[in-house]
Amino acid sequence: MRAVQVTQTFPGTVAAAEARWYDAAAWPAWVDGCDRVLEVAGRWPDAGGSVTWESGPAGRGHVTERVDTHQPGTGQTVEVTDVSIAGRQTVTFTAASGGVAVTLRLEYRLLRRSPILPIVDLLFIRRAMAQSLERTVSRFGAGLRVEPDPPAAAL
Repeated sequence: MRAVQVTQTFPGTVAAAEARWYDAAAWPAWVDGCDRVLEVAGRWPDAGGSVTWESGPAGRGHVTERVDTHQPGTGQTVEVTDVSIAGRQTVTFTAASGGVAVTLRLEYRLLRRSPILPIVDLLFIRRAMAQSLERTVSRFGAGLRVEPDPPAAAL
């Protein structure tokens, strides 16, 4: 399997990041290529739950993300499938100085076979996948709300 990964740090908390990530209804606002969410099934975001979404006309078509593992306070791993790839996508949330670090990793295999596909993947596909993850995480972080500190107790 091939892999691409991006990590960015944003103001906010792990809890706020998780709440935003698992709100599948909001995905069209920040998931790169997501035009609309078609279905949220099962116990999303827990193991066995799934989200099916579709891209615009020039995108990936129907994409299904089925939860393999979910660790509250840490992240989630989903099995991702569309017409051209199958893979595992992992998101992790880590408390960082002044905020939360979000890491998104996609391990994928191309479903089409061709003698030149490894070269095409190396030169074009992998770069496009990395840029897509980068756009997703950047848009996600831009909408992450910073929770204000609780007011100090009155003396």
